[in-house]
Amino acid sequence: MTNVRIAVVGIHGHGEKHVEHALDLGRAGRARLCAVVDPREPAAGHTAHGTGTAWFPTLGDLLSCPDPDVRPDVVVLCTPIPTHLPLAKAAMEAGMDVLLEKPTTASLAELTELVAISDRTGRLCQVGFQTFGSHALDAVAELVARGEIGDVVGYGAVGTWVRDAAYWDRAPWAGRRRLDGRDVVDGVVTNPLAHAVATTLRIGGVTRAEDVAWVDTDLYRANPIESDDTSAVRVTAADGTRYGFGLTLCASERGTAHVLVLGTQGEIELEYEHDRLVLRSGRVTMDKTYGRTPLLDDLLDVRAAGDPERKLFCDVRDTGAFMRVLEAVRTGPDPRTVPDDAVTWVGTGDARRPVVRDVESWCEQVARTQQTFAELGAPWA
Repeated sequence: MTNVRIAVVGIHGHGEKHVEHALDLGRAGRARLCAVVDPREPAAGHTAHGTGTAWFPTLGDLLSCPDPDVRPDVVVLCTPIPTHLPLAKAAMEAGMDVLLEKPTTASLAELTELVAISDRTGRLCQVGFQTFGSHALDAVAELVARGEIGDVVGYGAVGTWVRDAAYWDRAPWAGRRRLDGRDVVDGVVTNPLAHAVATTLRIGGVTRAEDVAWVDTDLYRANPIESDDTSAVRVTAADGTRYGFGLTLCASERGTAHVLVLGTQGEIELEYEHDRLVLRSGRVTMDKTYGRTPLLDDLLDVRAAGDPERKLFCDVRDTGAFMRVLEAVRTGPDPRTVPDDAVTWVGTGDARRPVVRDVESWCEQVARTQQTFAELGAPWA
């Protein structure tokens, strides 16, 4: 394990967290950060600055470097959505395993191609839905199997977050459905609150594309962007179970995103950001916080095990159901604009942001009823 070399591609923003974790693994003797890749060299104040780690402006520059000491075994990709497929392809074809940030790709067709590349090269491809490493997921499955909430009647997720003008201005692809002729699909469902969707489906055992029968979308935007920032989505699984997602980036204040498992005799709530599980039933109430295994650690463990039967926590193949949702958003109608009389703008400058009236309540109803905003009669829908 100590000989495993890691390169992080895309080291600013969220990518810096991957750099920090790779350095932590180095201090623990589990792996070594051998290179960082980004058009911008890490400057003073960046975690990678002053560490002696090799820097390359592009992944191609790294892959063409003849120095075996900086040739990675594992590549972490934290780059814009349209680059996921080509960069992951290049890394796997060069013999490297990959940790790829979510969303997996920009389309379902690209996912199919990525899975084929993984099959052909035999390389591992883990996707960065960090919640899949939560030990709370197994606990939810055990509670459901024991009948603690009776029969499951539906699943839901609520995400009521806030994002300001600076968030949408952070990159040319932010808030875009397409850019320069390529799909981007950067909206609330597919990026910031993608974990809510993927985690809920995973808890229900819906992971592969064929596990999904149908997806209904009801997409809106209060910000001056192309993509959705306030959306209701209903997924109907192949077995008929329904999943409702009420998601917004236009809440009055940031709420705690949570998954709901609804039963005939109670419910389970998982605050997936904190791995906190709350069981409420007629017989018992339980409130417990669980641990989590980082996905990069899991990737290293699977590599070391060398057991073809041992699965990654979030294998690329197990993001097919989520990608069916992304595909429905990608190919569906452009988001409708929330009427001005339903929006209050707060803040100024980069901190300016819209608040959609009563959006928190409507998102909760979507999750609990698996109905869309329009079906529920939200006045702005």
